[in-house]
Amino acid sequence: MRAQYSNLLLVDNGGFFPEDDIHLPVSGFLMDAMKLVGTDAVGLGDRDLKLGLAWLRGEIKHTGLNVVCANLYDKATKKPAVLPYVIKNVNGIKVGIIGVMSDKSDVGPARDSLYLVEPSAVVKSAVAELRKKGATVIVLLSQLGKIESEDLVTAVDGVDALIVGRNVPLIQTGRMIKNTIACYGGEQGQYVGRTIVNLGPKNKMTSGENEMFILGPEIPEKKEMADLVRAWEDGFNAMMSRKEKEQAATASLSDSTRNAPDHYLGADMCIRCHVAEGEQWKTTHHARAWATLTDRHKDSTPECISCHVVGYKQPGGYGMNSTGAVMTNVQCENCHGMGTRHDAFAAVDQKVSETACLSCHTASTSPDFNFAKFKPYIDHAHKESELPPLSSKTPMK
Repeated sequence: MRAQYSNLLLVDNGGFFPEDDIHLPVSGFLMDAMKLVGTDAVGLGDRDLKLGLAWLRGEIKHTGLNVVCANLYDKATKKPAVLPYVIKNVNGIKVGIIGVMSDKSDVGPARDSLYLVEPSAVVKSAVAELRKKGATVIVLLSQLGKIESEDLVTAVDGVDALIVGRNVPLIQTGRMIKNTIACYGGEQGQYVGRTIVNLGPKNKMTSGENEMFILGPEIPEKKEMADLVRAWEDGFNAMMSRKEKEQAATASLSDSTRNAPDHYLGADMCIRCHVAEGEQWKTTHHARAWATLTDRHKDSTPECISCHVVGYKQPGGYGMNSTGAVMTNVQCENCHGMGTRHDAFAAVDQKVSETACLSCHTASTSPDFNFAKFKPYIDHAHKESELPPLSSKTPMK
């Protein structure tokens, strides 16, 4: 977009903190990443205060990002807790960027020192101030959700572009709400929105349009960003590895699930009787699934581990026993069920269903997955070397 458009403004609507506490360390990394790509302004969502105001202010100072929220106030000073808005000069065009969040939001551990006010009056006042300071284009970063965001720009004049955030659906093409072009980007940062504001006399908006673009594998990596990601992931995975070892040591002393009636046994137990099937399995990608994590330093990332081991944190499975590596890779029990349930499974002629595969081969982790195409590579009737080579393009989340 920078190559195509000379007048470009890059904003992020906030809400970038993860929902779960395990991944909270990613918050600081994401602020570093936003700085690296040249983000002009960043909004705030209620999740972004989970580590407290002091931490957030420290990261703002560290990155130099313009974090804006006009209706979040410091109780001690009665002033905005962060910048209420910012003005950016884009090749002579003054653009005002305002941030707001719901006054019903939970501001986390800083709730004793922060308070929120109703957003529409604040936005109306901020628009007036920005116009007096020469801003001819106004952008609103709203963390109010779809309906409240639309209601606000319907009631308050002067907002040219609206970025709608907080549990909003992805809408491929944005729409005009009175005189405001709205952008609906969905969640999880998988899309980037392009809002084009056409200007007339005195650099005032005459029309607008919006379109969303998926950030798929065809978008090439930027080396500086890839280096930042890998460095952060290495540090995060090292931290998670230490925690996993500590938890495993505790579990080996206190885990009662090893004696549960139903539990995982591991492929070595299965292969004692099913020798031919075991030898065929050793030729498949499933038998090397753990290596795909270790090669990419993802072997301590919880959301990745579960699909590359046997029975993650379940009775007898990986992380719930002291057997270590024998429960890595995608083994017999991933497809056929717990070994202690063998008799029930073998009593009838059961086949591994497509549903069993789709629990791991999802649209995001395996967008090219096709059950009929890939099934021959795991069928015990074939060795992988007897079949055409699989494409190596399938990405891993």
